[in-house]
Amino acid sequence: MITELGHFALILAFLVAIVQTVVPLVGAHKRWASWMAVAEPAATLQFLLTAFAFAALMYAFITSDFSLRLVVLNSHSAKPMLYKISGTWGNHEGSMLLWVLILTLFGASAAWFGQSLPPTLRARVLGVQAAVAVAFFAFILLTSNPFLRLVVPPFDGEDLNPLLQDPGLAFHPPFLYLGYVGLSMAFSFAVAALLEGRVDAAWGRWVRPWTLAAWVFLTIGIALGSWWAYYELGWGGFWFWDPVENASFMPWLLAAALLHSAIVVEKRETLKAWTILLAILAFGFSLIGTFIVRSGLLTSVHAFANDPERGVFILGILAFFTGGALVLFAMRAGVMEAKGVFSVVSRESALVVNNVLLAVSAFIVFVGTMWPLLAEMFFDHKLSVGPPFFNIAFTPIFLILGAVLPIGAILPWKRGRIGRAMRSMRVALILALVFSLATLVWAISTGRSALAPIGMFVGAWLVFGALTELWLRTGKSGAARLLRLPRADWGKALAHAGLGITFIGVAGLTGWQVEDIRVAERGVPFEVGAHTVELVDVTDLQGPNFIATRAEIILSRGGEEIARLFPEKRIYPVAQMPTTEAAIDSRFLRDVYVVIGDPQQNGGWTVRTWIKPLTGWIWAGSILMALGGFVSLSDRRYRVAAGARKVASSAAVPAE
Repeated sequence: MITELGHFALILAFLVAIVQTVVPLVGAHKRWASWMAVAEPAATLQFLLTAFAFAALMYAFITSDFSLRLVVLNSHSAKPMLYKISGTWGNHEGSMLLWVLILTLFGASAAWFGQSLPPTLRARVLGVQAAVAVAFFAFILLTSNPFLRLVVPPFDGEDLNPLLQDPGLAFHPPFLYLGYVGLSMAFSFAVAALLEGRVDAAWGRWVRPWTLAAWVFLTIGIALGSWWAYYELGWGGFWFWDPVENASFMPWLLAAALLHSAIVVEKRETLKAWTILLAILAFGFSLIGTFIVRSGLLTSVHAFANDPERGVFILGILAFFTGGALVLFAMRAGVMEAKGVFSVVSRESALVVNNVLLAVSAFIVFVGTMWPLLAEMFFDHKLSVGPPFFNIAFTPIFLILGAVLPIGAILPWKRGRIGRAMRSMRVALILALVFSLATLVWAISTGRSALAPIGMFVGAWLVFGALTELWLRTGKSGAARLLRLPRADWGKALAHAGLGITFIGVAGLTGWQVEDIRVAERGVPFEVGAHTVELVDVTDLQGPNFIATRAEIILSRGGEEIARLFPEKRIYPVAQMPTTEAAIDSRFLRDVYVVIGDPQQNGGWTVRTWIKPLTGWIWAGSILMALGGFVSLSDRRYRVAAGARKVASSAAVPAE
């Protein structure tokens, strides 16, 4: 019964979304206040109905209702409760319902917290947001209905993909979708502004918090996915340039560019056209990511579905919204005339450079991701674009971005001097050089790669540059004013420093990791780097819904035991699928990462060991970037749109 009610609620939400699309947009065009007023209650009702439908589906998973086809395919009665819950979105249909739930949540949030917006703009934003929801409600109901029943329910289910039965993957999709779908608000604001025929400083102020929120959630989602891939897949890396990884990374890059560009619109009323274009493209690339994951055109361990028909439907949504918005963008070019002027050396110019580098980075990732598909479609050639291409093409661009960022952040608006800015940052530059030279001397003396210190210099430059910028903002007051700085300034410093820490972590890991693969025998220690590894024993283990082979390994250094590690190989009998559970000893400056392999004829076992310097810094930097975003969002200037002009009630007339 609850399942049927959830299905019915989903259909009602679809109908409400249609009403919310048509009535407010017509009302805004005609200036009919009563029609525009429909948008806010409709947005709230649409969210509540979708939330009920999602809760009904989750209830079916929690109670193991195997009369529901989706539960049979993605759950099992013996599965731990956490993975029964996460099974709700660990599949195509359920994840699309989560997608729409978040979409309606953002629309309802715009209705709840958008009271400072002019009525016509608010009505258009909510109308465009509902139009996106209409498309995805139709997609779910017509191609991906999660509430289909089975005539003859089986005794038990087929279980969730074992790779998804992990805490990291339980929380990764919700955060990622909050980022993906959150960019729909920037898109709705952009299209609404084009319909309104006005893009000004107030618009830049309104769109920034929504973009920042989406960027923060996307940062957390990407970091969780990277962390999961690192410890769960057993290959020892944090990023493989997998097509689905890239699908989330491209919107992140464009959202970062949009954030910086919106600052210029707000402060100087320039770069309007570019900012609107970025808002359209950021959400467009989120739709491209949805297409990649669900079309079956590109294979990935992360892919949800392998159905070209569904892919065509999503491609139609992508073409309609992104193509339609770009046509509207071309038609409204006249309303985006820049007002502010600035010199070549200025904060505006630095932000333009920032935007160009981020956009080029996104384009490189897009080409590398899609080129194998295009080559096969148009040239009948099977190609593989892997990490070497991305490392060569992407890394230099991002290093330049990191090098430019601290200087650009302290340049004044309109006109500045490079020499003066460099003098202000000389202490940060000296500290970054000392840090990188120290790592270079260590690398040369130990026979390690001398390339890593380049990335470490840029990372240290970002960290010390962010701290210096904070200090410069205190003026002559010094430390007394430091704690009284606006939260947005602290958030910006934390985010930039977090990026620098991630740079240092990536440089250390890629440049200095040590790998060892061998057949290890019980009780026979061997050396890996400065550590001694000894296989003690290998035993069988019965888990709640898996069977495991577990190794016990002693990790020592200088003759002293520092950790006991227990890597596992698991078999999930229901899904008949193996997984690798790495054992990791994490310390401040390094990880020791151990994977147990297959037994050998001589009685030994294959053991793979890595020494990974500074690995934890990668995710520490990501956490710091997300924290910086949250701190900025808590700034009152983000919560209250200063400069939001209340439109007099006479601006709207009653509908006849």
